[in-house]
Amino acid sequence: MAIKRPALLLVDFFSLFDFPGGQALAPRALAAARHASRLRTYFDAQDWPVIYANDNFSNWRSDFRQQVTLCRRAKGIPGQIASLLSPGTQHYFILKPKHSAFLATPLPVLLSKLGVGRLVLAGMTADSCILATALDANAREFDVVLVKQTIAGMPSRKRAALDVLAQSKAAAVVSMGNDLEKLRPVLEGSR
Repeated sequence: MAIKRPALLLVDFFSLFDFPGGQALAPRALAAARHASRLRTYFDAQDWPVIYANDNFSNWRSDFRQQVTLCRRAKGIPGQIASLLSPGTQHYFILKPKHSAFLATPLPVLLSKLGVGRLVLAGMTADSCILATALDANAREFDVVLVKQTIAGMPSRKRAALDVLAQSKAAAVVSMGNDLEKLRPVLEGSR
């Protein structure tokens, strides 16, 4: 059986934070985006897939590129995150209508075509979209890895969501140090 490679799934980083609680979440999302940017650079260097899965916020007339542009033009944190994480031409993207990146999206087909067996999730929010996506990925028999510093959420809810995923063995929850090469065995699945 061929070893399946990892993919980085960046969830919901492109937002104007104009939802209830959004302004409180925004600085946490920026901190997570800074770490996710480092992780994305590492994945790019390994030639591992990077996939963006973003909520369309019920704006059914815009696509992912329009959302990125809207955030890039925004002042403050939405613009900062978009500058850090704007996709390159080698990256993939999907729009998701609900919490899980798997629900009513082509993500399963894309992952199959890319030969992915392990998903590294980064994004927001821990207790909603990350939790739903991680559980769906686990149910589809993907290995799931969460790097704590790349996940945004309100502190107590983030802690609770990551604890549920770790204790149920639905995901490996790890910390990111300065040397990403030390994470390689976990990211590749050779741990």
